[in-house]
Amino acid sequence: MRYDDFRRSDDVEDRRDEGGGGFGGGGGGFGLPMGGGGLGIGTIIVLGLIGYAFGIDPRLLIGGAEILSGGNQASTYQTDRQASSGKRGAPKDEMGSMISGILGEIDDRWSEIFQASGQSYTGPKVVLFRNATNGGRCGMAQSAMGPFYCPPDKTIFLDTAFFREVETRFRGCSGKSACDFTTAYIIAHEAGHHIQNLLGIIPRVTRLQQQVGSKAEANALQVKVELQADCLSGVWVNREAKKRPNFLEPGDIDAALTTASAIGDDTLQRQATGRVVPDSFTHGSAAQRKQWFMTGYQQGTVQACNTFGSGAL
Repeated sequence: MRYDDFRRSDDVEDRRDEGGGGFGGGGGGFGLPMGGGGLGIGTIIVLGLIGYAFGIDPRLLIGGAEILSGGNQASTYQTDRQASSGKRGAPKDEMGSMISGILGEIDDRWSEIFQASGQSYTGPKVVLFRNATNGGRCGMAQSAMGPFYCPPDKTIFLDTAFFREVETRFRGCSGKSACDFTTAYIIAHEAGHHIQNLLGIIPRVTRLQQQVGSKAEANALQVKVELQADCLSGVWVNREAKKRPNFLEPGDIDAALTTASAIGDDTLQRQATGRVVPDSFTHGSAAQRKQWFMTGYQQGTVQACNTFGSGAL
């Protein structure tokens, strides 16, 4: 991936110098924003415990988990706000600069898409951190969660060490260009959740998840949300490639597909327990994740990403 000419976004807060906390006090209490649906912190903690029980990195089980708490539910997590405020603006280091560039291009392409349909667009904020930090109204952000989007705050939280995990543990890429593009794919997926939030999809799904009669039905809705975010990330890649013909390099798309496959629910479950339980899927199978990313990439329209349509899955 070539990103030298990307527009750098200033909507980045860099907390990587906090030293793994930024929390006031010595381990005060916090509330888990289980709220209205999606993969909440409580679920992430359970996955983390399962991971440790089986000797598996929790991040592998969670697979880049996102918090979809929905609504405007306030977290009761106690934190020192001043201590968790980092440097604002485009970071100067290579990783930070690349992320701010990816964010800038994501915002520019989605602004164009929204404008074409007569809508206004405001991009997400990004918080970079190490180990743990205050996750605002989504509670505590920890590295074991993987990258996630917090809908009430319209913010993406990224522990940048996760991208090295993609390379070394997920083996989702090989070589600098491919790994850089995998990073872009992951951020574009989280930005896809932001698009869903702006379009009212996340609030609607949250209400539906509260109304359904079983966990399996709630999980099935969650899968549709995640696969749609994969598709929307593909839409961004399509538009970016048209805007910048030299953006993609050989192996980039293959790297994204390898990563999508590595974090499919069936892949993760098979690695963890040796069996696959489709009713417990929250992100979709490896084949589904690859399919929906490619749908967005090949067609390049939001309309192509209707994972909620009859027979879509």
